[in-house]
Amino acid sequence: MRSFAAKASVAAVAFLRTCHGFYVPGVKPHEFLPGEEVPMKVNSLTSIHTQLPKDYYRLPFCRPNGGPKMASENLGEFLTGNKIQNSAYSINMLREVFCQVLCQVTLTPIEAKSLATHIKYGYHNNWIIDNLPGASVGLTGTGHHQTHYAGGFPIGFITQDSPEAFVFNHVNIILEYHNPEGKEGHRVVGFAVEPMSINHHYSGGFQWDGVSSDGFTKPLDTCIANQHADRNNIGDFQRVRPGENIIYTYDVMWRYSETAWASRWDVYLSEDHMVPAQVHWYSITNSILVVLFLSLLVVSILVRNLRRDIAGYNAMAALTDEEKEEEAEESGWKLVHADVFRPPQNWPMAYCIMVGSGVQIGVSGFVTILLAAVGFLSPARRGSLMTSVLVFYMLCGCLAGYVSSRLYKSFRGRQWQLCTLFTATGFPGLCFFTFIFFNTILAFFRSTASVPFLDLVIVSAMWCCVSIPLVFLGAYFGYKEEAISFPTVTSTIARAIPEQTTFMKPITAILLAGMVPFAAAYVELFFIMTSLWMDQFYYVFGFTLGVYVILLITVSEVTVLLCYYQLCAENHRWWWFTFLSSGSIAGYTFVYSAFWFKSLEASRMLITYLLYFGYMFLISSALFLVTGSMGALVSLWFVRKIFSTIKVD
Repeated sequence: MRSFAAKASVAAVAFLRTCHGFYVPGVKPHEFLPGEEVPMKVNSLTSIHTQLPKDYYRLPFCRPNGGPKMASENLGEFLTGNKIQNSAYSINMLREVFCQVLCQVTLTPIEAKSLATHIKYGYHNNWIIDNLPGASVGLTGTGHHQTHYAGGFPIGFITQDSPEAFVFNHVNIILEYHNPEGKEGHRVVGFAVEPMSINHHYSGGFQWDGVSSDGFTKPLDTCIANQHADRNNIGDFQRVRPGENIIYTYDVMWRYSETAWASRWDVYLSEDHMVPAQVHWYSITNSILVVLFLSLLVVSILVRNLRRDIAGYNAMAALTDEEKEEEAEESGWKLVHADVFRPPQNWPMAYCIMVGSGVQIGVSGFVTILLAAVGFLSPARRGSLMTSVLVFYMLCGCLAGYVSSRLYKSFRGRQWQLCTLFTATGFPGLCFFTFIFFNTILAFFRSTASVPFLDLVIVSAMWCCVSIPLVFLGAYFGYKEEAISFPTVTSTIARAIPEQTTFMKPITAILLAGMVPFAAAYVELFFIMTSLWMDQFYYVFGFTLGVYVILLITVSEVTVLLCYYQLCAENHRWWWFTFLSSGSIAGYTFVYSAFWFKSLEASRMLITYLLYFGYMFLISSALFLVTGSMGALVSLWFVRKIFSTIKVD
């Protein structure tokens, strides 16, 4: 949310280009020597239909020797439901593997039911090699191979003609490598998985107990020696039912690629150009056109009318008393000069708290998007975006305390300690206790989205020991400042507000005000929603930055225009009006999310609905505070400006 439309568009292009030819600052490439082990890790199982990530080893899959071990994770990874562990797969640089037996699992009734249920809900594997997520290689309806680079690959499938579940027990692991000049080793630059379901049988009727070493060396009738598995050679799929012996196997294929290590993430972030860049250009162009239209409207209506009004009011002030009596009675926004800076009639403290909280969220969001746009917060650093949001939000607490204290002092409030305390605990408390509520429920579902107790303690400490003191520090400096000066004197008795027409009633303007800003951002909002809830990569933060700036500009212009017309209608209660008008875009966003929810084809589990609408409510609330505070502060500047240009008795 920045300055002007032209600058915003240029900034968007510049930041988008910085994301092309992707390089992650601070990440060092690893060169693997021929034959060196290339570790493969497994992340949580995910499903867009349930929004409940699960532990990979909760299902009957092959376990590594010595049991699974957790990889080191940061706070952001835990908060986003990641649980990265080692795997049983053995992969070595440039070593081809043909139908290697991994393990055999005999399904118990409980395991068969659990596996079939997870297949029904569309759970996906998420594997990682050298920090690259595994892309999914599958077939289109016409039989052609198609690769998806986000969201992992499914654990199984259910046929259309029967409800029986089949598990993908064989995978072709396709790895691409690049040999940089002057280096002995090779770098992994591509990773894809082609899952298959094969009902394996040993040659000669051999029955394996799943323990002896013979099972790893005996040939399988379903595999061709020294040839990689092919879908066309599959005779029977592996069913999921109690007592079934599932033999897990895998192939490893190495392919040379000219892709450099620094740009290996490009194909992931662009989904191999599945979504054309023109769509994002359409988004930013749509936003720029909206803000240009509003700017022309403000210039043609607001500026012209204000010049006429100010000239007329000042000319009236220069007349003698006799001449004033001969002139027509004054009307318009000058008549409310003695009431326009009267503190809000209802909940002035709540107004200050919400404006301060909105500034905190808005500034921290801007800094986070800016860093993501220049490449410091990338998908290659899992959890970095969430960690940055928490850290910057915490550090911006001083701004929340400063803004709320300055406003509260200008309202001549006396309970400054209470105002500061509510600023520090209001919105953060709502988010924290909502998160605790969901975390408790997720723990009962044994979901990896349930954050460990130690990380909850860390988040609580960040809030109580850093964020809250910073809010009080900002409030301390805010109260030490002089109170905001107003150009007119407020009268003792408030002026009566004339009856408004239907279209000039504040409630009508508030409900309609959010339409224009929402129209400026709804296209990019679709991609952001897809990234949030459908496990897709989102990387065009340059466009996000431009849309964010344009959104704030649009909100400011709409609010100032509506505020002017309310003052012309002699309605001096503009404080809450401007905040609610500019924040009404949050209502449109929440309604849009309710319609978008159908895209998830969500399960009938109540927790899925609670998670989606609960977190969308928090996101919409944050947007309400950001846009509301922006509109309120710009309107305050506008009202002070116009009333400082006229002469009043």
